[in-house]
Amino acid sequence: MDFIKKLLEQIRTFWGKWSLVQKLVLGGIAAALLIGVAALVSVSSSPSMVPVIDAPITDENARDRIITRINQEGYSTSVTANGTIMVPDSTTAKKMRGILIREDLIPGGIDPWALFDRERWTITDMERNVTLQRARTQMVEDHIKALEGIDNVTVDIVIPKDELFASDQNPTTASVIITPSPGSDITENRKKIEGIQKILKYAVEGLRDENIAITDYNGIVLNDFEGMAGWDEQSLIERQQKNILQMETKYRALVLKSLQLTYGDDRVRDLNIKLDMDMSKKAVSRTEYLPTTIKARTPGLPYDDSQVVESITLSRSTYDTTFEGTGFNPEGPAGVEPNVMPAMKDMSGMQGRVTQHVDQVNELVSNEITEEERKPKIDRVTVSVNIDGSWQRKTDVNGKPVVMPNGSLEREYTPVDPVDLKNTVALVQNSIGYNAARGDSVTVQNIRFDRTKQFADEDAAYFKQQNIQRTILVFLVGVAFLLLAFIVFRLVSKAIERQRLASEEALARERQAARERILLDAEAEGVEVSMSVEERKRMELQENVISLAKDHPEDAAQLIRTWLLED
Repeated sequence: MDFIKKLLEQIRTFWGKWSLVQKLVLGGIAAALLIGVAALVSVSSSPSMVPVIDAPITDENARDRIITRINQEGYSTSVTANGTIMVPDSTTAKKMRGILIREDLIPGGIDPWALFDRERWTITDMERNVTLQRARTQMVEDHIKALEGIDNVTVDIVIPKDELFASDQNPTTASVIITPSPGSDITENRKKIEGIQKILKYAVEGLRDENIAITDYNGIVLNDFEGMAGWDEQSLIERQQKNILQMETKYRALVLKSLQLTYGDDRVRDLNIKLDMDMSKKAVSRTEYLPTTIKARTPGLPYDDSQVVESITLSRSTYDTTFEGTGFNPEGPAGVEPNVMPAMKDMSGMQGRVTQHVDQVNELVSNEITEEERKPKIDRVTVSVNIDGSWQRKTDVNGKPVVMPNGSLEREYTPVDPVDLKNTVALVQNSIGYNAARGDSVTVQNIRFDRTKQFADEDAAYFKQQNIQRTILVFLVGVAFLLLAFIVFRLVSKAIERQRLASEEALARERQAARERILLDAEAEGVEVSMSVEERKRMELQENVISLAKDHPEDAAQLIRTWLLED
């Protein structure tokens, strides 16, 4: 403790002796140390990132596509100042590098295997080649293992030595044996196998598809795409049938919803739709000869005043040949080929008169050459709809349903009006884009639905409701009778009670009057009469009531009315 005090005292003494410049220098050194320590802690605490590709990607669009694909896998990314994409760890980098190669997201001119470009001084060319091949093989294995659906993989790459003549050069070959994960579809997924093949071609220069063998652990070749042509065709047919089914479902939902909104859900149940589609793609080139419009139609006229001709005359030539007299033509000296026109030769030796007329016309015909690629199209649409009529319960004059002898309710069926059926046909035709030229067919029928079970359930519910209503009515009548009986009993009991009270009061008044007469007679005779305590209290209460009634007659009347109402 004393040592610490002495040390602090010495520090204060030294600090007091220092000048302002010395203090500022010491403060700057301390601040620099704190900043350095903070930077060191920040750098050491930041997560380590590794590049997906050891080369910067300057194309922003390509970089954005790569970052988006990595984010779809659930991994975070960062981009350095020079454009290198970083991911959290090397395992993620290997996996994403394989996915990017498989999906052709590596930009042109970028070498995804740039990590092999490392030079050392003390190494021979043979060692460098061996190291490169081993590293390449190991890297390819790591990348393939990082792909989803693969438990293990073995890669063997054979790079032959260079020969003097190209005809003697052996090709580079590669063999891959993969072990799929349980439940993986990699042995049947052509896209994933092609991705593995692309990884090998990127890793090994000069490696061709025909020199790559990818097999599973049973020795079955997986990259025999020519042998998979039949399977691809079957898969294509399945996809086409699925697309057709989706379109049929879409059309069916559209038409059925429209009809159910018109007739109700219960009356429109059956709707069948069949699409015949040509899923082939073909290029078509054709030449069409069109008429030439000399004068266009005048806008606003109710009729068409346009002038159309099949062709336009560009030029006309007329030739006339007339021959009169004999057909003697001088042929010149003997032994010399005569210089006579072929037409004149034909007329040699002829006699009489010949006239020849030739009329040559040069016509311009408007034509149009069209080249198009035909895509899958609908060849024919067939729709059949069944609509039920309406059912109505028959009622009697009182508005109650008529019950038939068998115990069921009688109903009347009304079929759909033929005009409504015709309008429904037009509605369905417009909904599906009806085209008579391609043979579309729409059939709307009115066929009665079998509602036996429905009517039986409705009849049972109706009679059950009637029974419940009768039960409730009987119960209410019984309750009303009980209430009436209780009221009558109450009135009778009240009347009897009032009679009893009246008789008791009359008897009490008679007794009181007799008692008063006795007292009066006793007082008149001068006889001393002793009264009991109860009789004294009774007399006092009676006197008080009489005095209260005299002083407050209204209150007394109200009290009496209350007593009468309570009784």
